[in-house]
Order: sequence, then C-alpha cells, then structure tokens
Amino acid sequence: MEFRYHFTRTALLREAVTTVAAVLAYFLVRGLTEGSVSLAVENAGRVQEAEEALGIAWEWTIQEALIKHDWAVTFANWVYIFGHWPVIACGGLWLAVRHPRSYFLTRNAFLISGLIGLVIFAAFPMAPPRLAEAGLIDTVTERSNAYRFLQPPTLVNQYAAMPSLHFGWDLLLGIGLAGAVQRRVLRLLALLLPTLMVVAVIATANHYVLDVVAGGTVALIGLWIAVKIRPRSPDWLWGGAPRNVR
Repeated sequence: MEFRYHFTRTALLREAVTTVAAVLAYFLVRGLTEGSVSLAVENAGRVQEAEEALGIAWEWTIQEALIKHDWAVTFANWVYIFGHWPVIACGGLWLAVRHPRSYFLTRNAFLISGLIGLVIFAAFPMAPPRLAEAGLIDTVTERSNAYRFLQPPTLVNQYAAMPSLHFGWDLLLGIGLAGAVQRRVLRLLALLLPTLMVVAVIATANHYVLDVVAGGTVALIGLWIAVKIRPRSPDWLWGGAPRNVR
C-alpha cells in the first residue's frame, strides 16, 4: 500500500506561513539563549584545544589559503550568505511542490534538529573563531552587508557557534533534494552545496571544524528521529492526511 502526500494551494500557503513563523521563533529563542561572553570565549578555547589534540585545527590553514585570493574570499562569503537561507527557501519550496513526501520528512528533520540545537546553544554557549581572539578574520562582515539583512543582528545569537546548523541544515536539504531527483548528476549537485558550506563556514571564521562535525551529527540525528516517528506522526506534521493509493 502506497501513501502519496500532496498540497493544495491553501495548504501550501499555510505551510509557508507556518514555516516562516517557525524560523522567526527559532531565531528569537536562539537570541534569548545567548550566554555570557567570557564563558563563550572559554568554551571556544576548549574546542580549540580539543582540535589541536585531535590534529584537526585546520581553521588557520584554510583561511590563510583563501585569504590570498580575493575571488576565493568573495566566493566563500557568497556561499555562506546566499547558500543558506535563500537556497533552503527555494529548495524547500521546490520539494513542497514537486516532492511533498520528501519535503515533509526534511521539514520535520529541520524542526527536530533545530530544537536539539537550541538546547545545546543554551547549555554550551560558544564564540565563533572570529570572536574568540583566535587571530582569524571575519571576512563576511568586512566584505558585505548582505548578511545583516538576511539575519538581522537583533535576531542573532553571536555565541551560538556549536553546533553549526549553517552546515547541518544545508546537509539536510542536500539529502532531501538528492533523494527526490533521479539523475546522478543532480544528486551530486544537491550534495555539492553542503560540501562547499563546510569550507565556507570555516574559511569565513564563523565556525570551527568541530562545530561542523557537531552540526552534521545533530542534523542526521534529527533526520533519523523524523524517519522513526513518520509512521505514527499526527497529520499536522505531514501537512494533512495522506492519500491512500493502491
């Protein structure tokens, strides 16, 4: 027995409004969980020490390699700024219209991982490399004002670097898109963005390597839970009751 999910125009509009409200609520709560600056910097130091012990303190090497080339810095900034919310919005809309079942699963994974992320932000406030006196340059704000529009400072918790949902959510979208398309080249393109985002978040001094690892882990946990609860989820989690197709 097969279940097909679908959107009417009214349901699509309702979903869009609900999603925007959820995103705004996420940023509001994340902003309210901002911890003390000193603790956030101390936690960043702990992460740096852990990376050095593991031999993965690659932030300086990556930024030094890119900072020599203006085009590379600009590209990394563009990926960081425009490769997140604009792409998530467009990709999510495409999934909702063309592949609703993949959309619902991806959306729920976003919601679950976002809730997990909020708990971690509150329990473990952490400064990004650009604010942790690590000697790295904030290339995004030095080269562009676009990010201030996409994520207004009043809604941003500057000390919520761990985990990197900037990467984690791009990974979820990439997985959702890759699972929806048929051609191998399109699947590879769907997974290219989260790959580029790994480099971008580190090169722009917005995240440590371990932030990326944590972000990917939280995202995959969210996806795993979304898959597990799918058979028993109430209709509101899936945008309405599915159609039964024999």
